[in-house]
Amino acid sequence: MMHPLLFAPIYRRYIWGGRRFATALGRNLPPGDDYAESWELVDRPKRADEESTVARGPLAGSTLGTLVRERGGELLGKHAPQRSFPLLFKFLDACRDLSVQVHPDDARAAKLSPPDLGKTEAWYVVDCVPGSRVYAGLQAGVDQRRLAEAIRAGRCEEVLHSFAARPGDCIFIPAGTVHAIGAGLIVAEIQQSSDVTYRLYDWNRTGPDGKSRPLHIDAGVEAVTHLGPVDPLRPVPLADPAMRRLVTSDYFLFDEVRPGADWSIGGDDACHFLAVLEGTLHLDDAWNLPPLTRGQTMLLPAAIGRQTLRTVPSDGQAKLLHVMLPEACDRPAGDREWRTAP
Repeated sequence: MMHPLLFAPIYRRYIWGGRRFATALGRNLPPGDDYAESWELVDRPKRADEESTVARGPLAGSTLGTLVRERGGELLGKHAPQRSFPLLFKFLDACRDLSVQVHPDDARAAKLSPPDLGKTEAWYVVDCVPGSRVYAGLQAGVDQRRLAEAIRAGRCEEVLHSFAARPGDCIFIPAGTVHAIGAGLIVAEIQQSSDVTYRLYDWNRTGPDGKSRPLHIDAGVEAVTHLGPVDPLRPVPLADPAMRRLVTSDYFLFDEVRPGADWSIGGDDACHFLAVLEGTLHLDDAWNLPPLTRGQTMLLPAAIGRQTLRTVPSDGQAKLLHVMLPEACDRPAGDREWRTAP
């Protein structure tokens, strides 16, 4: 029988990471000060370390990919079948500015060897230190030629659009948008399940070996299809008073949720992904699963129907992020012709 799926996080350690997953997300981290990413939901079966594994319950040890392939109807409902789970959710801890990047759209990524999906993503600022900035899009009037000139002159920051980040900001980054996460940010990211990135600019830094990291200027500039600045989105109230829509796209629906004592979700023949940012979320006792606390995530399979989740006064006000697949995602990825979201 399907049940709420709690996956073990997969940590990625890079030089720009830190240890703020412990303080901002309540994680018990192993030794080290370079924890950069925590992958919460991922199905990229070509690599064993890019596959979420169920951590608790009767399905413990099962991978997300196995459930998609062998029990896709129960897991995905109306969005089955899929060759793999089409989304990836992660947390990022940026102790240093990330490189300036761009991701190709689906049409360009499909021409690569091996082919891949494009990468449209959205960020939610979980926490930030004073002065943290988000770099999203280009300043008004900057085109591809001027961007390339600025990169080669070592002055890319002069053409980037940026703004001071605040907790709760949501930034939508369609494929083809120049972007970088600034130092001091803890970010929740939902994205297409893709690993195609072009590094345009690395702030003129050198690595531990004294060398600059390679850039992909020609391919990256060619992949820039969205010009102009990108600013935080204004949340839109939904029929459910606990929910506010952050992003509506052809790839994912992304919401902020502030539930009351009881909140119900599901029962619509679709799976639902939840990430707890504040408070504690109690599942139905019949599942015999522990409550979800700050920094934990869960995937609710379509087959388990509508679920009522509880918070109690002693847990404090809960705040969640919610992700689900849109109606456009009702065919296998290889059969879709995606439209870039507006």
